[in-house]
Amino acid sequence: MSHFLAPVPATATALLDCPALAQHAGVGRVLVKVESGRPFGNFKILGGMTAALRALTRTTGTPVAQLQTRGNLPRLICASDGNHGLAVAAAAKIAGAPATIYLHHGVPRARADRIEVLGASICWIVGTYDHAVDAAVEAARVDGILVPDTSADVADPIVRDVIAGYATITSEIRAQFMADGITISHQFVQAGVGGLAAAMAQGLPEARIAIVEPEQAACVAPALAAGRVVRIEGSLMTCAEMLACGEASAPALAILQRYNPIPVLVSEEELLAAADIMRDEADIRTTPSGSAGLAGLLHVANDGALRQQAGIDRSSRILLVATEAHPDATMDGDDGVLDAAYALAARFSMDIGSIPGMPVNADTQQS
Repeated sequence: MSHFLAPVPATATALLDCPALAQHAGVGRVLVKVESGRPFGNFKILGGMTAALRALTRTTGTPVAQLQTRGNLPRLICASDGNHGLAVAAAAKIAGAPATIYLHHGVPRARADRIEVLGASICWIVGTYDHAVDAAVEAARVDGILVPDTSADVADPIVRDVIAGYATITSEIRAQFMADGITISHQFVQAGVGGLAAAMAQGLPEARIAIVEPEQAACVAPALAAGRVVRIEGSLMTCAEMLACGEASAPALAILQRYNPIPVLVSEEELLAAADIMRDEADIRTTPSGSAGLAGLLHVANDGALRQQAGIDRSSRILLVATEAHPDATMDGDDGVLDAAYALAARFSMDIGSIPGMPVNADTQQS
């Protein structure tokens, strides 16, 4: 059983105190930020939609609130495992722009259907997520605005906007911590290309960060070890579908390198078990991607040497992020979902530069 903590600010997603998970891991406290409360049931809306709207305003010189009436907007283009594409498709719907989302054939049809409902086109690509990224880059050279959540360019302004959008999560957490007098010692955050982990490390620097990746698709840990982005070959097949990425984001890597993260690789069995444990012991319904942070925590907590290396003991206070709802729990047919996305976009329509996040030049030194 989990206990709700103060929902500050009012629009914040829930932060749950989960004593059963703490007992399971042998630590003092486990807190879970539950992102299923966002529009479309995942955290990606904060980054993809925000970055896409900012890109449209930069390109056209039109404020967000006036995009719908402008007409003839450029096409938004991105690659995705599903959720980032959904966020960009929502931005296109809100702005009245066309959108094309590049998906690899490993993406479940149900995730593609959610994107098409919003009016975006799907372009299917043979290969992995990284092949879809390559195809989207080439398409945007010809026609449209690329809205990536990863880039080889450390100063890519759109990827920086994506990470800045994710910083909404840490802003909410800080308010919730303050309301309840909470401090944490560690955070275990899942990584696809590393954007969320970068935002969490930067937003909560007092807590040591562990970056959790599937053994089958780990790209951030090798990049940290090499000191540069490297591409991981292979099928990248994992039950944590949203983490199936073979190349880390250079802007995210530049941030993470400042925080001495702990790399944690977990097996498929651990990923599947974590989703069940989160459901059964904390009443949080998510996917192996959404519960990967818990998989990483249990992997470390159950190994004496790793536990000591990470500095975890029975007094440790751990933060996790359940990044998406289980598909069975989503309510895509509700008109209220898109209404919530409109409301979220409206927060940025008066001053598109007010999105919380990185200092303008803080992370441009890494090459």
